[in-house]
Amino acid sequence: MTRIVVASDHAAFEAKAALVAHLRAAGHEVLDVGTDGPASVDYPDFGAKGARAVADGRGERGVFLCGSGIGICIAANKVRGIRAAQVYDESSAEMSRRHNDANVACLGARTMPVPRLLALVDLFLATPFEGGRHAGRVRKLADLDAAG
Repeated sequence: MTRIVVASDHAAFEAKAALVAHLRAAGHEVLDVGTDGPASVDYPDFGAKGARAVADGRGERGVFLCGSGIGICIAANKVRGIRAAQVYDESSAEMSRRHNDANVACLGARTMPVPRLLALVDLFLATPFEGGRHAGRVRKLADLDAAG
């Protein structure tokens, strides 16, 4: 199975616990980088921590959660080598992988019920990168990282 890094802020702490259990039950290896409780924390700290774990190879993919999914996605995309996508429906889950080779899915714990969140994560993880004409576009994204 896949090595998956999970991260969240306090708004998504409970959803993250359900996600970790779900991923482990599916046979994935999970690296949970926090947060470890419901006390208020800053999503950029955990978005960056999770993104660094994916970028340095401790995880093949990441799933990051905050209240809306937006803030933690912005934070993750500041880390070189990360292609984080906000996932909010089936199309965004599938196409972020198929065409953009996203390595991190970001979801909002306050925008959808946990069963829907888990189903979208499953779709994200199951979808392969299509390659072909999209590979050149993904290389251009990497070039943007290198350019700063």
